[in-house]
Amino acid sequence: MAEYKKTLLMPKTDFPMRGNLPNMEPKMQEKWAEMDINAKVLERTKDRTPFVLHDGPPYANGDIHMGHALNKVLKDMINRHRSMTGYYVPYVPGWDTHGLPIEQALTNKGHDRKKMSIAEFRELCKDYALEQVSNQREQFKRIGVRGDWENPYITLRPEFEARQIGVFGDMAKKGYIYKGLKPVYWSPSSESALAEAEIEYKDIKSPSIFVAFKVEDGKGVLNNDEEIVIWTTTPWTLPANLGISVNPEFTYVVVKVNDRKFVVAKDLLNSVAEKIGWEDVQIDREINGAELENITAKHPLFDRTSLVMLGDHVTLEAGTGCVHTAPGHGEDDYQVGKRYGLEILSVVDNRGVLTEAAGEFAGQFYDKANKPICEKLEELGALLSLTFFEHSYPHDWRTKKPVIFRATPQWFASIDSFRPELLQAIRDTNFTPEWGETRLFNMIRDRGDWCISRQRAWGVPIPVFYAENGEEIITEETIAHVQQLFREHGSNIWFQKTAKELLPEGFTHAGSPNGEFSKENDIMDVWFDSGSSHQGVLAERGMSYPADLYLEGSDQYRGWFNSSLITSVAVNGYAPYKGLLSHGFVLDGDGRKMSKSLGNIIAPAKIMQQYGADILRMWVASVDYTADVRISMDMLKQVSEMYRKVRNTLKFVHGNLEDFNAETDYVAYEDLREVDQYMYMELQKLIKTVRVAYDSYEFATVYKAVNNFIATELSSFYLDIAKDVVYVEAPNSHARRAMQSVMYDTLNALVKLLAPIIPHTADEMFGYMAWTTEESVQLTDMPDAVEKENFAALTEKWTKIMAVRDVVLKSLEEARTAKVIGKSLEAKATVYADAATKAVLSDASIDFAQMMIVSEFVLDDLANATEECVKTETVAVAVVKAEGEKCARCWTIDETVGHNEKHPDLCERCASVVEENFADVDLEAK
Repeated sequence: MAEYKKTLLMPKTDFPMRGNLPNMEPKMQEKWAEMDINAKVLERTKDRTPFVLHDGPPYANGDIHMGHALNKVLKDMINRHRSMTGYYVPYVPGWDTHGLPIEQALTNKGHDRKKMSIAEFRELCKDYALEQVSNQREQFKRIGVRGDWENPYITLRPEFEARQIGVFGDMAKKGYIYKGLKPVYWSPSSESALAEAEIEYKDIKSPSIFVAFKVEDGKGVLNNDEEIVIWTTTPWTLPANLGISVNPEFTYVVVKVNDRKFVVAKDLLNSVAEKIGWEDVQIDREINGAELENITAKHPLFDRTSLVMLGDHVTLEAGTGCVHTAPGHGEDDYQVGKRYGLEILSVVDNRGVLTEAAGEFAGQFYDKANKPICEKLEELGALLSLTFFEHSYPHDWRTKKPVIFRATPQWFASIDSFRPELLQAIRDTNFTPEWGETRLFNMIRDRGDWCISRQRAWGVPIPVFYAENGEEIITEETIAHVQQLFREHGSNIWFQKTAKELLPEGFTHAGSPNGEFSKENDIMDVWFDSGSSHQGVLAERGMSYPADLYLEGSDQYRGWFNSSLITSVAVNGYAPYKGLLSHGFVLDGDGRKMSKSLGNIIAPAKIMQQYGADILRMWVASVDYTADVRISMDMLKQVSEMYRKVRNTLKFVHGNLEDFNAETDYVAYEDLREVDQYMYMELQKLIKTVRVAYDSYEFATVYKAVNNFIATELSSFYLDIAKDVVYVEAPNSHARRAMQSVMYDTLNALVKLLAPIIPHTADEMFGYMAWTTEESVQLTDMPDAVEKENFAALTEKWTKIMAVRDVVLKSLEEARTAKVIGKSLEAKATVYADAATKAVLSDASIDFAQMMIVSEFVLDDLANATEECVKTETVAVAVVKAEGEKCARCWTIDETVGHNEKHPDLCERCASVVEENFADVDLEAK
């Protein structure tokens, strides 16, 4: 038999079937680096509208984790898409480089802070931070993130620090910065104040005690033989007790229990009695809360009194309705104590050890002091009950140790001063997801003033001087001078020079008659660093401001989103961002947090080593990132299989365009066959869906739409029926060139639509598309969806045709199972249809046998359907073995096989194609 395979126009492409991404991607990235792809993209788009996604700085410490990867890939997909849809997108990656973890890392490496000057220690911190930046930068680049990696922003750079000083100065000028003695989160393990954003909550076991305070002066309302009962879970704060708070709206009762009389809130009496173990409780009388104001009680441990005060913060949720108040150890306590003129007494030092103010308990670590304090209370008859319970308690997010409330002199940024402007700025911002607005709004509405000072070495100094008389000096002149010094020398100069050397030459101040000055030793909260980045990056580099988008994890509502908003509104009057987008956390396949102890960490480096960056990126595109997301090697395997399907489809389409020249062979839409017009329309629908999804940051929709299109419209339909045309028909036949034209449009569109998600693969494929003129797919624009007049009619007609095709395919499957046929081309399909469907299927311009991939297609009335047919309401299908012989070239069963003397093994169609186009091909079998 002749070798007719030689006359088939089989796909030809050098595009490899195997991606081999772990090896291919680094080479692709080298190529991008050589051509400076980022600069080329920016040059091409420089006259377009700017789109600025401002990078929230990851902390420069350790290898990147999956949270980093999720974050950076999301940003990269957005930036790549925007630069291909009409925008100029300068992306400046950044790093947060100050703070305690770097100090701790150096201590762990054996560097003793106390054996060197602060300036020397800070130099070591700087070197370490820059090493970490270098390490993380290479890892981000390996994921395929495009940006200005040679010129990132780094918070320790002099120009950034100078801008930060400017923000501080502007806020001070407006009266938003002040120094005050008030309780703040204090971390004994870090020996520093913390901001709310540096707090995380963990369960701990605490004592729960009820304590009786004997009335000293009842003001005619209470008697001296009566006792006020308080409840606390922090016995160590009792040495700092200066008062008891009650709610003026509550009703209180004096109750008799055995031979003692106690005062508690009426509504809490039953729960208090149960917890303390009171059995025979008799109510003596009721008292309105407001009447208790200014009564004094004896402190149970010391020879002093505690003042009864009125406070709205007292609730009926727990306790006794009489709240132990230590103004030096709680925000509410501080506020009510301040209103009544109480001292702000703190009884612990920087390390969490009780001071002399705690009397006999001095020298003990606060947590260890709980036991002796309770023992003393019991000895004095003041302890009514002691139990233990587990509850959520604030911890230092870096050391993972508990924090306490402690009053110390700190620098604050006032939030109250401009809270309405902050809330309005939130209303003016677009949020994705929408619930982010409520979350940030409530945080800003409820947050107290921001403690911005830290008692550490590695950070930006607070640029405040002190006169001899202790007066604080923050003037426009001093701020401008320090700002310039930092810009020229960096902030380490603060620790290298004396206060006098840091002040403007000839500076004088009434509070320093001898010309002597000192300087603040505290540094700024690192959230003030990154929160100033809208000035340190956007303003400093002349970028569009406010930024179009900030995109970070959902924990940044209390972190970077929050601090950036405060500083921007304080300085400029509006938010630093037009839009906020947040993503969830990355969990393991079982929904657990990744941790070393569980051994369930999946590192991005491992994924790229095994699968490649494009698989990691496809995973990011596949998940609903607005909630917490799961990842496992099994999930990545599934994504890898989906990637393989995409890659093989691109390869197949490209292979079928080997002999296609768009300039001479392209068939215009109007001249396409209807099946090709239908496929072209489906492509336009895909483009429209994907473009809208990208614009809305809905990458899972992009992922799903592209994969469905490839699996359903292309692989299961168009490319399946195409084989009988592009392999079999004459090279220049209209049907073949029509299909190639649609394939050409499809490949061009798919490569561009996929470029933001799998840029390595898209650029690799682009390099094999000989008709392209650009160096990279990144230097092209996304396709625009086209709308044709007949799309609505096409949709209506082809929805019916495809429904019939589904029934035929089901019938073929059943016939194959019943061994009636083998391959579908052995079949004759008879379709019995109702009048409306028959009218559609009677279109002689459509080759329905080819459409159904059968050798013979017969149309009949639904009324003639037999019992064994596969049926729906509108059609019934019968499948039998086709009559005739199998064509050796196209494999259809055809009664014309054998009619051609020269080519007896071919059907009439194939014989004609071979004679007219392949007469000079040697068909002899070797």
